Amino acid sequence: MTNNGRGKKKKKTTTATSKKKPPSPSATLPSGPSSTTSSNLLSAAASTAAETKMTERRVQVLTLTDHDTLAGIPEAMEAARKFQMKIILGVEISAVFTSSEDPSLEESVHVLAYYSCCGPTRYDELDKFLAKIRDGRFVRAKNMVMKLNKLKLPLTWEHATRIAGKDVAPGRLHIACVMVGAGHGEDSKQAFTRYLFDGGPAYSVGHEPPAEEVVKLICETGGVAVLAHPWALRDLIVVLAALKDAGLHGLEVYRSNGKLASFSNS
Repeated sequence: MTNNGRGKKKKKTTTATSKKKPPSPSATLPSGPSSTTSSNLLSAAASTAAETKMTERRVQVLTLTDHDTLAGIPEAMEAARKFQMKIILGVEISAVFTSSEDPSLEESVHVLAYYSCCGPTRYDELDKFLAKIRDGRFVRAKNMVMKLNKLKLPLTWEHATRIAGKDVAPGRLHIACVMVGAGHGEDSKQAFTRYLFDGGPAYSVGHEPPAEEVVKLICETGGVAVLAHPWALRDLIVVLAALKDAGLHGLEVYRSNGKLASFSNS
């Protein structure tokens, strides 16, 4: 997916796992922002600016990939009608990958699911699956706040939930914003590198399912499974091989600042 349009998160751009000629720069492909349903970090003014930018750049195809929820789909469909764009329904699912060779080695993995305008088949099953993950996100966030307090970095759960928004489980980015606001870091990047990185002193896990299970469910519900931000993984080759065997269709290779050099031959 090319970077057509702006959202609160990095745009989701993917390429198939099989080697194909990349699209020309003029090709119009979907981008994947998130709505306020899974993240509440975009102000009303910024949201309006993003809509204006989409119009200026003549975005023709839009996909919404909120974290672990389909609740933002009606909002996305309304935006698509408003700007006369095609819509690809999607979701970004949190998972965990465990090495079969060394079960002690785990890392967080996100898998993007893209569906047609008809949405996923077995919708109720997928929705319950995502609800369990969201419940785990609340447990995870509370544990992170608790760990930070024990590290003598006082934060309040109320502040974290206020930033995340109503009924939204605070993620690591929300916690990082709270830390910066409380003077516990210069920026969110520093909060991640010091405390919130995978395995870090304030890191915690929720109820994330195995990544292979997520890929299989996406395929079984009529979706296209794509590995999100693979550059963040410690052992990409091992993860990619396992998920490809499970049915993975592609991986993200573009960020908002362009194609990554490590995927230049993809």
